[in-house]
Amino acid sequence: SQTTYAIGANSYSVAVVDVNNDNRPDIVTANYGGNNVSVLLNTGNGTFSAQTTYATGTQPFSVAVVDVNNDNRPDIVTANYGGNNVSVLLNTGNGTFSAQTTYATGNNPSSVAVVDVNNDNRPDIVTANQGGNNVSVLLNTGNGTFSAQTTYATGNNPSSG
Repeated sequence: SQTTYAIGANSYSVAVVDVNNDNRPDIVTANYGGNNVSVLLNTGNGTFSAQTTYATGTQPFSVAVVDVNNDNRPDIVTANYGGNNVSVLLNTGNGTFSAQTTYATGNNPSSVAVVDVNNDNRPDIVTANQGGNNVSVLLNTGNGTFSAQTTYATGNNPSSG
C-alpha cells in the first residue's frame, strides 16, 4: 500500500541518502515553491518522520546530498533557479543542517552535480544554467567553502533530467 508524506510546495527534485549516519536512507527534496528543502528521516520500519524544512535560495530546482567538508556527514546543495545561486547547508550531525551559505551561479541554474572535477579529493559544485546557456563550476576550497564560479558556454538551455 502507498504511504504519502507532506513536503514543501512544488518539489522538483529528490535525493535519498543516509543523512544521520544510522545506515537507513533518508529523503531530501528541493521545494521550488517553498524556497526550502525538506528532510524526512527514516524511522527504520519503512516509514519516515515528519519533514523538517531548511531555507534555501529562491526556487530550488535541484538537490544533491554529498559530504562537501570531509566530516563524513552528507551536506545539502541546491541549485536555486530564481536566485541565480546555489545553497550549501552543512550537516551538523543527527540529520540536522546549518543555515545556508549561498554562492553565485549563472542565470537560472536548473540542475546541480557535486563531484571532484580537479582531482584534489574535494567535491566541487557544477550547475547547468538554463538562462545563461552555460555551466558554472565552483571549486571546493576546503571545509565546505567554494570559490567564485567559472562559467563555460554550452548549447541553448542546458538542463539535466
